[in-house]
Amino acid sequence: MDPGRQVFTVDLLERYAAKGRGVITCMAAGNDVIVLGTSKGWIIRHDFGVGDSSEIDLSAARPGEQSIHRVFVDPGGSHCIATVVGSVGADTFYTHAKWTKPRVLSRLKGLVVNAVAWNRQHITEASTREVILGTENGQLYEIAVDEKDKREKYIKPLFELAELPEAIMGLQMETAILINGSRYYVMAVTPTRLYSFTGIGSLETVFASYLNRAVHFMELPGEIPNSDLHFFMKQKRAVHFAWLSGAGIYHGSLNFGSQRSSPNGDENFVENKALLDYAKLSNGAEVVKPSSMAVSEFHFLLLIGNKVKVVNRISEQIIEELQFDQVSDSTSRGIIGLCSDATAGLFYAYDQNSIFQVSVNDEGRDMWKVYLDMKDYAAALANSRDPLQRDQVYLVQAEAAFSSRDFLRAASFYAKINYILSFEEITLKFISVNEQDALRTFLLRKLDNLSKDDKCQITMISTWATELYLDKINRLLLEDDTALVNRNSEYQSIIKEFRAFLSDCKDVLDEVTTMRLLESYGRVEELVFFASLKEQHEIVIHYYIQQGEAKKALEVLRKPAVPVDLQYKFAPDLITLDAYETVESWMASNNLNPRKLIPAMMRYSSEPHAKNETHEVIKYLEFCVHHLHNEDPGIHNLLLSLYAKQEDDSSLLRFLQCKFGKGQENGPDFFYDPKYALRLCLKEKRMRACVHIYSMMAMHEEAVALALQIDPELAMAEADKVEDDEDLRKKLWLMVAKHVVEQEKGTKRENIRKAIAFLKETDGLLKIEDILPFFPDFALIDDFKEAICSSLEDYNKQIELLKQEMNDATYGADNIRNDISALAQRYVVVDRDEDCGVCRRKILATGGDYRMASGYTAVGTMAPFYVFPCGHAFHAHCLISHVTRCTNESQAEYILSLHKQLTLLNSEVRRESDGGMTSEAITSVNPTDKLRSQLDDAVAGECPFCGELMIREISLPFIMPEEAQQVNSWEIKPQNLGNQRSFSLPV
Repeated sequence: MDPGRQVFTVDLLERYAAKGRGVITCMAAGNDVIVLGTSKGWIIRHDFGVGDSSEIDLSAARPGEQSIHRVFVDPGGSHCIATVVGSVGADTFYTHAKWTKPRVLSRLKGLVVNAVAWNRQHITEASTREVILGTENGQLYEIAVDEKDKREKYIKPLFELAELPEAIMGLQMETAILINGSRYYVMAVTPTRLYSFTGIGSLETVFASYLNRAVHFMELPGEIPNSDLHFFMKQKRAVHFAWLSGAGIYHGSLNFGSQRSSPNGDENFVENKALLDYAKLSNGAEVVKPSSMAVSEFHFLLLIGNKVKVVNRISEQIIEELQFDQVSDSTSRGIIGLCSDATAGLFYAYDQNSIFQVSVNDEGRDMWKVYLDMKDYAAALANSRDPLQRDQVYLVQAEAAFSSRDFLRAASFYAKINYILSFEEITLKFISVNEQDALRTFLLRKLDNLSKDDKCQITMISTWATELYLDKINRLLLEDDTALVNRNSEYQSIIKEFRAFLSDCKDVLDEVTTMRLLESYGRVEELVFFASLKEQHEIVIHYYIQQGEAKKALEVLRKPAVPVDLQYKFAPDLITLDAYETVESWMASNNLNPRKLIPAMMRYSSEPHAKNETHEVIKYLEFCVHHLHNEDPGIHNLLLSLYAKQEDDSSLLRFLQCKFGKGQENGPDFFYDPKYALRLCLKEKRMRACVHIYSMMAMHEEAVALALQIDPELAMAEADKVEDDEDLRKKLWLMVAKHVVEQEKGTKRENIRKAIAFLKETDGLLKIEDILPFFPDFALIDDFKEAICSSLEDYNKQIELLKQEMNDATYGADNIRNDISALAQRYVVVDRDEDCGVCRRKILATGGDYRMASGYTAVGTMAPFYVFPCGHAFHAHCLISHVTRCTNESQAEYILSLHKQLTLLNSEVRRESDGGMTSEAITSVNPTDKLRSQLDDAVAGECPFCGELMIREISLPFIMPEEAQQVNSWEIKPQNLGNQRSFSLPV
């Protein structure tokens, strides 16, 4: 304990506290309220919270001398119980802070109350709730008072000590709320015993249960007249107790949530019990028992003589002695007693006249050292206030473990020290005793305790720990030959631990340094593991390939974080190692470019394979072509080359016949290079494939020629493919015919018969005369008689058919001429009141401006006009104006151009007619009629009100862009709004 800083200090609070009402006999305190009992029957209440005091005379109407035996105040300072003892017996009174007159508890008349237990959890200013009173004759009573009733609610007996009737000297009570009700915990002391009661329900129920069972008590030898019981309260809950007994101070912890039961069935809520012998306080002198006691969190305040000895509850050592400044008239009696104010955290001492206040100044500040001296390290740490104090606790633990050669435990404690011992000093300790495992443990624990900001130190320590791990692994391998195969060996355990360490520290370890360490120690598997953690995928994949573990390498490549370039880099090795798994992986990936895999596929294809073995590259290429719809010529060429090398050419032919680009607009039918395919098939002697390629390249003659070497039927099929070029088709069939005629080896008649049968297969394309040159000159015509007659009959039928067609054409021409004549005579009757559809004037009216109709032949004085079959009629100039306005710009320009040319031609014709027409002009075609016909077609091809022109007008806006100025003229502009008034119209 620091001698320069006192934990407890004494101050005089009130010199003449009794105020002439006798001398002080007893005292109680709660919530900054002190209540004194005097020798003349008065109680004096000092409220230091508000600076007020009051006096109540309890001896009134009682004959003889009266003295206050005991006074009790609740923790809130509102309720007070006092017992008066005089010549006529004893009376117990209750008074409230708001009352001026006390209430005598008549049912307790004649009983001396020595102790009171308040229900701290439920008591309020307005109501005491349940209160237990302990009497001189060993009885317990329950009482409850409500301030508003001005009297007690009830007083009823609870229990009586029958076995050993002794005075109840101290009482304490606690409650706990449980699911099934309230549980009460009650402790009572007599001069020789400490009783404990507990149960669920009401107090009456709890104590009634002890009529049928034994009471739990602790009996100690020796007697003390002023036996007392104290609870220390922390956060409104009792945490430990102390009993001032004849044998010493019996104390312990209170655990009201404990479910441990004593042998007699009671719940045992007392823990860590101990007895402080008074002999420890005398230092070898005569043992003097304390006359009074108070309890703080860590100390006992014991009144021995006129001094208060402060004893540490944990170490049981006297730490301070408190002296009191007393006046001479009270010295003879000395300090009477101690009391405590649990609510305010203060202690008081009193003599006959004065009150002294004992203040506590941070009593727990040195408790860490007390616990440390007692080797209670957990409590020492719990009571440490700063890092230096914690470091000292850890240091003592570490040194103790180090001395006992428990180096691993010492390492854990050393790692927690941050200030009083340097990192270097600690590591040298372990190095000096060659404890590598302990050093590694220290480094690992140190890493756990460092903050994330110490990046440099974390990296250095992690690297050192890595090397220590590697050294440990190698030493285990040297010591135990079976370590590699024994799964339960220390070697396997340290490997797991090391890998976990690498996983935890992957972000703080320097990548290059760590990999060099792992490589230098030959730990390839751990190197790969660390590379995987650092996403150095190339190293991992390379290792798996070396080990022949293609599946694991492919699993790494399938990870999303792995660059796709590594797929291409390792593809040759992987497909050689395990073609099936590699191709399956490629097919499962959706981000590969098959073109970049061509080198790997060519390497695989160049190696020999079993006859019945599935060609994995062909499988992948087929997947690319058919499922991925790959259009890369390189992929198609490679697949074609692999098909060409197979013994069976069926796959090759199916591939050549597939039109992979079908359905694409302006796309090719195939994506391979046909010239390359032709060269390859010729080299591999795949003649049917060559025929197909020739045909695709439109080299039909070469295709037929080659097909004739293989199969005439194939040649016929190729010849029949040409449909748009009749001459070429005939030429190809002649090639086939020549081959058929020349290849026949039978008799002449048999050859001719086969040739005639061949002609039938050509569907009339070839005639007998076409194939006659292929027969020898000495062939007899009689052999062809039937064929020649058949040919002549065909010609005769064709001649008859042509005659019929000529007759039909002549008849059709006559009909057309008749229709033309009829059209020339067609007319329409126009009503004289018929209006023009545009200008609404009469169609047959005379006069007017007909400049737009120049070029037309006028009928008398009437303007030229158009009449449509639907009945609508228009002046010529009105129709031209309407059509040019409503049609598109190019059509309007065309109409105006025709009209202008027609006008100019009419002017020239008029001048020529004035000078007389030449014979040349008469005989030439009149261009005016041609232009007029074109103009008629342009403007009068259909009725403008019934045709497409009217339909197109539906989509036109009502107001054209050129009419914008007219629209703006209708805009309403505000003028002098300031002079206008607005009116609200009712809705």
